[in-house]
Amino acid sequence: MKKKTSSVLTYVWLTLYIILQLTWGFLQSFVGLCLFLFFVNAPHDFYHGSIRTKWPSLKGVSLGLFIFTPDENDKTLQKKYQNNQIYLENLCNRLSVHEYGHTYQSLLLGPFYLVIIGTVSWSWANLSRYKNLRKDYAVPYSFCWTESWANRLGEWVLGEPSITF
Repeated sequence: MKKKTSSVLTYVWLTLYIILQLTWGFLQSFVGLCLFLFFVNAPHDFYHGSIRTKWPSLKGVSLGLFIFTPDENDKTLQKKYQNNQIYLENLCNRLSVHEYGHTYQSLLLGPFYLVIIGTVSWSWANLSRYKNLRKDYAVPYSFCWTESWANRLGEWVLGEPSITF
């Protein structure tokens, strides 16, 4: 009886999760849909209610209902990590947990997500100043509050480890 109740609750939560992402998180989900359509030929799957696209990049992006993570089967990435395929698979799995954590930030912040999380996260990932800070002083990526929060949320919800670099 408990298993049936658990599966009903899971179904209800996933339905609510999708509805919230498409309403309260409409703006970022719409941008995510556009990016999804741009990468329509990439592999896709459902990841705990979100739509995950595995693209040929080592970067991850989360836009409402849509997450984009590296494709561990991409030939370029496999070549880069030819001696360590297990590391690549582990990295892709942990990055999925991290990006899923961002989807919960989207649930909490709704239309403010892109301004609050998106701006800070994009800047932290892409601006030379912060790249150099991470490189020169070995500052972990999770030092930025948006990223450590996403890690904690993803780990808390999924019970799996997130990225640690």
